[in-house]
Amino acid sequence: MTSPTAPAFNQPLGGNDMPRFGGPTTMMRLPAAATAAGLDACFVGIPMDIGASNRSGTRHGPRQIRAESVMLRPYNMATGAAPFEAMQVADIGDVAINTFDLKKSVDIITAHYDEVLSLNAIPLTLGGDHTLTWPILRAMAKKHGPVALIHIDAHADINDEMFGEKIAHGTPFRRAFEDGCLQNDKVFQIGLRGTGYSPDDFNWGRKNGWTVIQAEECWYKSLAPLMAQIREKIGDTPVYLTYDIDSLDPAFAPGTGTQEIGGLTIWQGLEIIRGCAGLNLVGCDLVEVSPPYDMGGTTALVGANLLYEMLCVLPAAVAHRLKNV
Repeated sequence: MTSPTAPAFNQPLGGNDMPRFGGPTTMMRLPAAATAAGLDACFVGIPMDIGASNRSGTRHGPRQIRAESVMLRPYNMATGAAPFEAMQVADIGDVAINTFDLKKSVDIITAHYDEVLSLNAIPLTLGGDHTLTWPILRAMAKKHGPVALIHIDAHADINDEMFGEKIAHGTPFRRAFEDGCLQNDKVFQIGLRGTGYSPDDFNWGRKNGWTVIQAEECWYKSLAPLMAQIREKIGDTPVYLTYDIDSLDPAFAPGTGTQEIGGLTIWQGLEIIRGCAGLNLVGCDLVEVSPPYDMGGTTALVGANLLYEMLCVLPAAVAHRLKNV
């Protein structure tokens, strides 16, 4: 609920007050804040692509997601969520990574999220390549203990190394596993697909107790029943949601670095996120938007909408919606 120390102004700048091509460049044209102090939730960018292995450009992802977020309005017409009536929310800017040193950057990210979490704000992260989720999970584990994980992606991202390096966007969940950040019986990977090097590309997680739902299992289906099962299995365990935009089929999200055909649809993506309502979400991210390959801005627009949907399923927003039904 709204913190008594938070600023009173807590609404996105409306399209009837300022044209959508004007105004602040924050997420949803929300107030900017220097820190997460007094906030219940915050948007934070990590402009990074030094962990990417194919097409670069995700360093520009946070800025473009913010640009496309000008179309968003405060009330969710589908779910009835009114997150800004339930929470104090602001955009706290970007993490100042070391763009020449990935190893230093992951420590910078963890330290930044240690501070956010110490202020009891729930971070919603605009990526940035998927490397960033590992240092965030390190901070989450320090705050909450090992967390449940819902990971939507075309790729498992459990490589032991890439080009001899242990830190890259294909390794974050192997590193999080090794660091004890995860409750392994409550890890769910959804949308994995494409070609690989061996069955272990997906089976490594299964061998460690994770639930892996490949994209082919999702074709032609509503994913609402799957999310009901996941909610039951996770219960009230603190859970982190990480959403790689390449989980969507390239028809919907071409602006990313490692496209794979046969992916999820946008409406399935919405079902997954809306299906997280009722879970004890402690953080979320949306990663791998690469504006140089997103000429029409569609991928960033999808990313902005999915981040808004994440805000709408945070516990305080859900409690407020249910109270006002």
